[in-house]
Amino acid sequence: MRKSKIPTIIGLFILVFGLAAGVLLVRNQNIFRLGAAAEFAPKDVRISNITDTSFTISWITDKETSGFVKWGQGATSLDKTDLDELKDQSFTHLLTLRGLTPQTTYFFKINSGGEDFDNNGIAWQVTTGQTLEIPSKTNLVSGSVLTSTGQPAKNALLYLTVGGGSLLSTITSDSGSWVIPLSSARTQALSSYVVVDEKNTLIEISANAGPQGVASAQIYPQSARPVPSIILGDTHDFKNLPPSEESGIPKASIGLPDEATPSSGFEVGETATPSATTVTLESVEPGEIITTTEPEFFGEGPVGVTLTITLESEPITEAVKVPTSGNWSWSSPEGLAEGAHKITITWRDAGGILRTLSRTFIVQAAEGPSFESTPSASPTSTPKASPTASPTASPTATATPTATATTTAAPVPDSGSLTPTILLFIMGIGVVAFAFLVWKKSEI
Repeated sequence: MRKSKIPTIIGLFILVFGLAAGVLLVRNQNIFRLGAAAEFAPKDVRISNITDTSFTISWITDKETSGFVKWGQGATSLDKTDLDELKDQSFTHLLTLRGLTPQTTYFFKINSGGEDFDNNGIAWQVTTGQTLEIPSKTNLVSGSVLTSTGQPAKNALLYLTVGGGSLLSTITSDSGSWVIPLSSARTQALSSYVVVDEKNTLIEISANAGPQGVASAQIYPQSARPVPSIILGDTHDFKNLPPSEESGIPKASIGLPDEATPSSGFEVGETATPSATTVTLESVEPGEIITTTEPEFFGEGPVGVTLTITLESEPITEAVKVPTSGNWSWSSPEGLAEGAHKITITWRDAGGILRTLSRTFIVQAAEGPSFESTPSASPTSTPKASPTASPTASPTATATPTATATTTAAPVPDSGSLTPTILLFIMGIGVVAFAFLVWKKSEI
């Protein structure tokens, strides 16, 4: 009788061990999933650039990834999808929803790293503004963001408020530069544009480059063309700076070798070619806001001279030979995204000197720019992402850019896989059956 009880004890031990192993397996799997989700969780979620037909969503992640937004006009009907505008995986993320209806509420969720995140269990929401007449005068400010080592801060999120109005935003270029039109800033209520006093209306700026750091600055409009370089990790007070010498930004310029004699404006000089003395870009003015994503660039140039045209924001480079008419034209093979762009034209004159003509311009929707902010929110994850999105951020909420990123609550991961549980259940039944048979045998 004693010997026959030993297998029963062993069977019970195997059952207990199997149960403990299964529980640990499921628990460790959930912990792993929680850690992975936290790395991709969107943080410092901000709503900006709110107009009657568009708004911008931006966020950062602890790990480089790509993302998209699922959105629609109902919290449970997120039937549209827009992708992150940065093509490569990044710590910073930004996209703009366009073609919206004025004074309409939209909902969205953010899919980051393949998982859906929302605002603590509910979708973010945003209400577009009313239609306003496009400002007759463009008021631009610009600047650059640098790392603590002086290198350009590429793809840093740049936020700006002027006179306590709605939040404006953009993302820095490969060279760390940025341009924002103050004339597009709406009030918090989105019902009118902010009235800007060049000497007294305070501009508050913040930059967020993810793990590279954050920065903030304050300045008055009269001194913001351009804003002095903003260094990540620093807080800048530019309020006492004298007015900028330049009246507009950015300006077209000609780059010459050190040994060359500079020419005035865009004049190439009498010796450039026998048939022409100048190269011009007539289709866009410095800092101009254009309302088409497919602009045509044209001007005049020396007959037979090859112009190298570079659209640095894409980037795209093509060569154009000036025809016998002396009138050249060129269009980008791809549509341009909204935001700041720079076109550079280079050529060599008859003396072999490399001439350069550069202009920066802004592409915006035909409805005109108007923007607003909302406070950053704490996202939580929801099970099983599918390609659609929904917004949540009240346009009347006050959101002053800060120099530090907002940390959000850890997301709730999806439920663990049922496979370990099923295997454990089957193993447990087998062990119990084995123990029962051994016990019956011992009774016999």
